Amino acid sequence: MTSPTRVISSPTASRVTTIIQNTTVISPRSIATRSQLEESISTLQNEQERVQKKTFTKWVNIYLSLHEPTYYINDLFEDFRDGTKLVALLEVLSGQTLPIERGKKRAHCLSNVDNALKYLESRKIKLVNIRPIDIVDGKPMMILGLIWMLILCYQIEDSSMFDENSKDNRSKAKEALLEWVRKKTSGQIDGLDVRDFTSSWRDGLAFNALIHAIRPDLVDLRRVTRMDVRERLENAFTVAEQQLGVPRLIDAE
Repeated sequence: MTSPTRVISSPTASRVTTIIQNTTVISPRSIATRSQLEESISTLQNEQERVQKKTFTKWVNIYLSLHEPTYYINDLFEDFRDGTKLVALLEVLSGQTLPIERGKKRAHCLSNVDNALKYLESRKIKLVNIRPIDIVDGKPMMILGLIWMLILCYQIEDSSMFDENSKDNRSKAKEALLEWVRKKTSGQIDGLDVRDFTSSWRDGLAFNALIHAIRPDLVDLRRVTRMDVRERLENAFTVAEQQLGVPRLIDAE
């Protein structure tokens, strides 16, 4: 009589079987989908960086035009690398004269940027992981972060709309500005609720409502609500520039 055959599984064989059974077969279609997703995410990140760079460049050039001698930057990431324009920007913002080296060697560039960052630190402006070498090497995220910090500290925080307690706490400056906007735009347009500085502004209603709150004669909100998104944005930016003297830092795109 033939005895039943027994299959003796070793721990290794068992693990291999389990792995094979639990392995998900990835089809070329799913690989393509994942690749497309990663590409889309990368595209969105690049677009965000491009828009920030364009906006911050305009802001920087407004202040550099007030410097003596005047300066102008074409590429935010390249033109800040030697430190001279960064120092010039800080001189305009602070009203003080900062030390600068005119040489073009890397050591001169690092020294200029280092002087700029040390000045900011002396003003108790917290710079998180931003080093002179990052600016000299033209690292986009570091430069964008630095410019945003300057906007936050020299424009938003120093605005007269904040009380003394807000000025003493830089971390509250953005929240204070948002609260001010919410109060100004409240009740202007049905359903308008400004909750942030990103998605709440994309349809153009918040921009127009804010202008209307400041100068009701400049914006017809009933007409604005009938416009498409691009028309609303163009209307707000044009009115702000021509009637209120607000530099056009951003475009409808």
